[in-house]
Amino acid sequence: MRNCLAAMLTFAACVPAAAQSPAPDAAKDYPSRAIHIVVPFPAGGPADVAARLLAQRMNEDWGQPVIVDNRPGGNTVIGAQLVAKAAPDGYTLLMAIDSTLVMNQFLYKSLPYDPLHDFAPITMTTKTVSVLAVSAQDGPTSVQDLIARAKAAPGRLNYGAGTITAQLMGYRFHKAAGLDIVYVPFKGTPETVNGLLTGSVQAIYAANVTVNPLIEGGKVRALARLDRVAPASMAAIPTLAEAAGLPNLEDMSVWLGLVAPKGTPGPIIGKIQQKVAQILSDPAMREKSERTGAFPVPSTPEQFGRFIREEADRWSRVLKETSIRYDWFRPDSAP
Repeated sequence: MRNCLAAMLTFAACVPAAAQSPAPDAAKDYPSRAIHIVVPFPAGGPADVAARLLAQRMNEDWGQPVIVDNRPGGNTVIGAQLVAKAAPDGYTLLMAIDSTLVMNQFLYKSLPYDPLHDFAPITMTTKTVSVLAVSAQDGPTSVQDLIARAKAAPGRLNYGAGTITAQLMGYRFHKAAGLDIVYVPFKGTPETVNGLLTGSVQAIYAANVTVNPLIEGGKVRALARLDRVAPASMAAIPTLAEAAGLPNLEDMSVWLGLVAPKGTPGPIIGKIQQKVAQILSDPAMREKSERTGAFPVPSTPEQFGRFIREEADRWSRVLKETSIRYDWFRPDSAP
C-alpha cells in the first residue's frame, strides 16, 4: 500500500509537468496521419460505442482516419499493455475503463503496465449509470423490501455481477446495510441479466442501458441507481443512498477516459482534449451518447489525473477489505 501511495504522489507531481511539456510546436501539424484508439473490449460494448462516436467526428473534423482497434482480453490488460508500449506521439490512444487505470493494480500481483506511470491522462469521456435490479415477477418491490428479505434469511439471497465494478457495488452496499448476500460471478453483463431472469440470483448490479429494455417490458424492476448524477431519463429511479436510508453511501459508476502513452507532448494532449470536449459538448452528440446509456463528462488532463488518483485511493482500501485478486494473468504467481 505504501508503494501504491508513493506511486500516486509521483504521478501527481508528473501530471502538471506533462501538461507543460516544452514542445510548443508539437501539435502544429497534428494529426498528419491515422490515429488508433485502442478499445480493450469486443465491438459493441459501451467503450467501443463511445470510441466510435468520437472517432467519427474526429475524422470529419481533422480529415484524418481515426481507427477503433478492438483488443479485448485480460480484464483490459491486453489493450492497455499495447498502448503503454506505443510511441508517445499521439497516434495511439487508449479508451480506458475504471478497472484499467484503477482496480487492476490492486487485483494483480504483477501487471505488464503501470496505470499510474505509463499513461498521460487526456480527458474523461463518459459515465455509465448502473442500477440495482430484481425480477419484476417475485423480486422485492423496493430497496427496503430487499433489506428486510436479506435480514430475515442471512446468506440465502444471491446477487450477480459481470464486472469487478459491479461486484464492488454490491459489496459496498451490503456492507453498509449489514446484509449477508452471496456473490455469484458471471462472465459479463448479458450473462448476469440472464441469471436474474432464470432465478439463479435474486438481484444484480448492471448498466441501466442493458437492463432497461427488460424494465420497460415488465420483466425486471430497477430498485435504485448507483450514482446521484444521471441522465434525465433516469430521474424517476431513486438513488441507492436515498432508498436504503444510507446518506453516506458513496456514488459508484463505470467511467471511461482517454489516455496516451507516457511522454506524449503536452500540446498534443491539449489538442486532443480540446477536440473531445468540443465533440461531447455538441447537443446532437450528447443525445447520441445518452441513447447508448452513457452521458458525457469531459475534463481537463489535470482534472482527470486527480480523479484517477482519488479513485485509486478509494478502491485500494475497498479491495484490501475484500481480498479479491485476479492473479490468473500470471498463473505462476502466488496471491
